[in-house]
Amino acid sequence: MPLYPLFADLRGREVLVVGAGEVATRKVEALLHAGARVCVCAPELGATLARWHAAARLEHRPQAFDPDWLDAFWLVVAATDDGVFNARLAAEAGQRKRLANIVDDAALSTFQVPAIVDRAPLLVAISSSGAAPMLARRLRAQLETQLDASWGRLANLFARHRDAIRQRFPELAQRRRWYDAIIDGPVPALLRADQDDAAERALLAALDAPVTGAGGVALIVADGDPEQLTLRALRVMNQADVLFHHDGIDPGLLALARRDAPREPFVKPFLKPDGFLVERVVTMAGQGKRVVVLDTADTDASSRALSAGLEKHGGALELITCAGAARFL
Repeated sequence: MPLYPLFADLRGREVLVVGAGEVATRKVEALLHAGARVCVCAPELGATLARWHAAARLEHRPQAFDPDWLDAFWLVVAATDDGVFNARLAAEAGQRKRLANIVDDAALSTFQVPAIVDRAPLLVAISSSGAAPMLARRLRAQLETQLDASWGRLANLFARHRDAIRQRFPELAQRRRWYDAIIDGPVPALLRADQDDAAERALLAALDAPVTGAGGVALIVADGDPEQLTLRALRVMNQADVLFHHDGIDPGLLALARRDAPREPFVKPFLKPDGFLVERVVTMAGQGKRVVVLDTADTDASSRALSAGLEKHGGALELITCAGAARFL
C-alpha cells in the first residue's frame, strides 16, 4: 500500500490553493464543500472564483506567493502549470511539514485527492496512487451506478441512533454482529423503496429484540490466490472476531480479512480434537465469537479435529472450499 488513506476534517480549517484556472476552481469547489476556509493565491480570479470571493466564500491574495504563508495553513494545493514554481512550493511545504498536493505531479505531492463517490455521509474514495488517475475515474463511474442514494440514508439512520445502539450493545463484537444483521436484513431494501419510516421502524424493532450471542467456526480452504476466494469466504473473513491461519498462507489472503480481527498463525496439522489449538477455537466460539480458520488445501486433519471438538459442545463447522483448493476428506 504505497499511500496511507485518510479522510480529513477540514471544517473551519485554512487551506491554501495556488492558481486560479479550471483545475484550481474544481479543487476550491471540493474544499468549500468540505467546509474549509479557502485562500486563493493568484494575480486574478476566474469568473466562478470571483463570484465566490464576492460572496465572501473565499479569501483572495493577488500578491506573489510568500512561503511564510504556509505556516497558517493545514494543507496547500498547487494548481499551476509552472513546474519550477511547483517544485519550490513543494520543498517549502515539506520544510514546514505541511501536506501539499501538486496537481498532476504525484512525485512532488505529499497527499493526493482521490476520485470520490459521494453518498453523504458515506464517502467512497478511489486512488491509483497517482499511477493512473483515469482508471480511478472509471471505477468511480461504475460505483456511481451501483451505489444508490439509499446508502447515504442508511448511514444517516445509523448516525441518528448511534447512542442507542452503543448503549444496547456495549461490546464491539456484539455491536458489529447487530450491524451485519441490519445491513443483510430488510432495512436497506425498504430504504431503496423510499420507505424510510418503515426502515426506521424495522431498525428500532431490531434494536429492541433479544440479544443472541451464538458464535461459530468456519474453516476456509484456499490455495494462495486471493482471486479464488468465494463471496461467502470474503464475507465470513470480514465478520471474523478472530482469525487463525496456517503460517504458510499467502499474505494477500490475510489482507482481505477484517483488519482489526486478531490473527494467530498455526503450524499444520491440528494434532487431535482435544488439542490446545482446537480447544481455544471451540472455547472462543462458545463465548459468542465468530472464529475463522484459514488453511491450505490438505484439510483432512484440520477439518476432522475442529468438527470433533465442536460436536462435543453441540456446535458445527462451516467448511468453505474456494476454487482451486482441493479437498482431501
